[in-house]
Amino acid sequence: MSAAADDDPHIPVLIKPLIAAVSPVSGVWLDGTFGAGGYTRELLEAGADKVIGVDRDPLAFELADPWVAEFGDRIELVEGTFSQLDEYASDLDGIVLDLGVSSMQLDLAERGFSFMRDGPLDMRMSQDGLSAADLVNTKDEAEIADIIYLYGEERASRRIAKAIVAARPVTTTLQLAKIVESCLPRSKPGQSHPATRSFQALRIAVNNEYGELAEGLMAAERALKPGGQLAVVTFHSVEDRMVKRFLQMRSGGTANANRFAPAVEQIEPAFKVLKKKAIGPDDEELARNPRSRSAKLRVAVRTDAPAEAIDPADLGMPMMKAKKETVKKRGKRG
Repeated sequence: MSAAADDDPHIPVLIKPLIAAVSPVSGVWLDGTFGAGGYTRELLEAGADKVIGVDRDPLAFELADPWVAEFGDRIELVEGTFSQLDEYASDLDGIVLDLGVSSMQLDLAERGFSFMRDGPLDMRMSQDGLSAADLVNTKDEAEIADIIYLYGEERASRRIAKAIVAARPVTTTLQLAKIVESCLPRSKPGQSHPATRSFQALRIAVNNEYGELAEGLMAAERALKPGGQLAVVTFHSVEDRMVKRFLQMRSGGTANANRFAPAVEQIEPAFKVLKKKAIGPDDEELARNPRSRSAKLRVAVRTDAPAEAIDPADLGMPMMKAKKETVKKRGKRG
């Protein structure tokens, strides 16, 4: 889920180009990252008969209570993950996925997502399972470094991991932010906070976001009817790469993550990609919400070809060493 616009938390990123790309909107849609409900409202107002809103954060539905009633049975809310969205609905006319973390989560210090607000080091979207504090205080230095490097693309990952282990126990967001800052040069004006990549990495690891994305794309393929539309908004290069490769592979192209690997066997296209180049924010949106600067929208239309499973490794999904071995074993069994 994206960070919403600064002037209104219910205005989702890239909503105007998204609605334009999927119009005319009709039938039953699924909003796989409900968040503050911005996409759901816009889809309903654009003509959707019904929207199924899915979110693993129970807080999202609590915050939606004041307004969902106005749409009656045109909204159905499901607490769950979008990796299982085909278990909640089938023969859908459209699916929207807005990836990342929402403003409502960043703005609540007690959720532990923000390095700008002091709170417990949590970061769990579903509010259950292992927290970020559990991860940094129990994993060994090498695994913490791998997480920060693979999921955050942080070059100083080993230095940061060493400092984290030396400072244990690490229990609050500002404590972790200061540890990371101590390992990096002071950021220049206009640059992102030094802790940005490390916090992103831990959040992704805690919530298995890349695994969710890989499974969610395949679930969307299973759940869409022929002619149904898939719209995905990403916020950093790894997510966009995974979505781009998925659509390339499932629209008849080849997108091997390893150029030396054998070519992937051609299969019947399950999607038709409307635009090869991703859609980004225009000047008006950038002025209203600077956090949209990295957002990219990709849209594709489902064909009548049967759904197929894809190895996440072929999508360029960053994986820890143990996960790579698991994928290899799974491939041998298959």
